Amino acid sequence: MGAGVRDATGDRPSAVLTVLWIGLVAGTLDISENIIFNYFRGITPKMIFQYIASGLIGMRSIQMGAASVALGVVIHCLIALTWTTIFYLASRRIPALTRHPVISGLTFGGVVYLVMNFAVLTLTAVPHVRAAKTPAALISAVLALLLCIGLPISWLVKRFAPPGPLEN
Repeated sequence: MGAGVRDATGDRPSAVLTVLWIGLVAGTLDISENIIFNYFRGITPKMIFQYIASGLIGMRSIQMGAASVALGVVIHCLIALTWTTIFYLASRRIPALTRHPVISGLTFGGVVYLVMNFAVLTLTAVPHVRAAKTPAALISAVLALLLCIGLPISWLVKRFAPPGPLEN
């Protein structure tokens, strides 16, 4: 991966390609955990992606079929790419984030959990289902963001991002 992520001149890693690649890896890990965990609760991938889409279009996502599934996939990927971009940009300004990827990744995953659950989701049209808030679901949600978002993003940024601060 490292040698393949280069800018047009081939001289240095491309920040955009690096962020895209890392965001897709983290997003894939996160949604895979979600699909596996929810499989045991009888929730299908279609239902997961329609639920994600419901954040934007409300409960009509259930009646939209494949269109809302596709929308859910796109939204999920954009969210993962957004969090990756935030960490990447922060790591260019705060070198300690890449010097200590485990601590910064786990901390970042915790921040992602808090922001997504107590800020972002409250601003969406996602239905708030109390039955979904079991202790197992809470543990799964926290661990997924720590281990599938925060940790991979921080480790991969350390490993593949070009060194040094942002250029002004």
